[in-house]
Amino acid sequence: MSRTLNLAGRTIHTELPAFIMGIVNVTPDSFWEGSRAGDTGLELALSLIEAGADILDLGGESTRPGSAYVDEHEEIGRIVPLIKQIREHSSIPISVDTRKSGVLKAAIEAGADLLNDVSALADDETMASVAARLSIPVVLMHKKGIPETMQQGIQYDDVVSEVCDFLAGRVQYALDAGIVPDRIILDPGIGFGKRHEDNVALIRNIDRLLELGYPVMMALSRKSSIGQMTGKSVDKRMAGSLCANMYAVQKGAGYLRVHDVEETRDMLAVLQELEPRWN
Repeated sequence: MSRTLNLAGRTIHTELPAFIMGIVNVTPDSFWEGSRAGDTGLELALSLIEAGADILDLGGESTRPGSAYVDEHEEIGRIVPLIKQIREHSSIPISVDTRKSGVLKAAIEAGADLLNDVSALADDETMASVAARLSIPVVLMHKKGIPETMQQGIQYDDVVSEVCDFLAGRVQYALDAGIVPDRIILDPGIGFGKRHEDNVALIRNIDRLLELGYPVMMALSRKSSIGQMTGKSVDKRMAGSLCANMYAVQKGAGYLRVHDVEETRDMLAVLQELEPRWN
C-alpha cells in the first residue's frame, strides 16, 4: 500500500506504512544534543538522507519546554543557508519548522517544500494566506501556551476531545484561507502543554484524530513522555521511541518525525512484512 504526499510541484511516495521525517535542529538549545546541527548541519542532513528519510524537518527556533523564541532575522539566518547547501546535494522534500511567515517565504525561496507550524497558523495572521498562495503542505499542531511557560498549570477536562476540537477549528481556518484539504496534516503536539497522562491519552487515541479526515503526524522521538515510560535519559530513549512509533503507526499515524531515521525505517520495514494490510 503506497502513501502519497502532494507538494507544490511534485508528489512523493513511500511504500512503507508511514513517511519518515528526519529532524535537523539548527539551534543551540533543542532538547536533545544529537539533533542540534550547529556547524555540521549539512553533514547531519546528508546522513539522514542516506539513512532513508523521506522528508527533512529543519527548525531554527527551539520550542522545547522552557525555551525562548528568537526573532525572524536570526531564524532565517540559521535555516536558509542550510537549505541552500542541502539543495546542492539532494532534492529531498524539506519541511521548515516555523511560526513566522517571513521565515516560511525565505525558506521556500531557498528550496523548502512544506510548513510545520507548531502554532497551527495562529501565531502569525498572514501565515495561512502565504501557505495557501505557495500551495504547500502544512502541518497543524496543537499546543497550549508558549514554550517558556507551557508546562505550568496544565489542565484539561478531556484532552483528546479538546485537542480534536482545536485541530478541527484550525483545519477550518486553513481551508477558509485557501489551503486545499490534501495538503493538511495534523499533529496532536505531544509534550506541548501536556501532562504525561495527556500525552499517553493522545497516543492511545490517534484513531480519534483520524476521524477528522486528515493524516496524522506523531512527533514522539526521545521526548520526556518516553523517558517517563522507560525511566531513561534522552540519550537512551531510542528503543522506547521505536516502540511508541510502531504503536502510533498501527493506530493509523502516517508520518513519523524522528531523530533515528535508519532504525525507524527498519521498524517500518518489519511492520510492513508482518502486517498483511501493508503488503
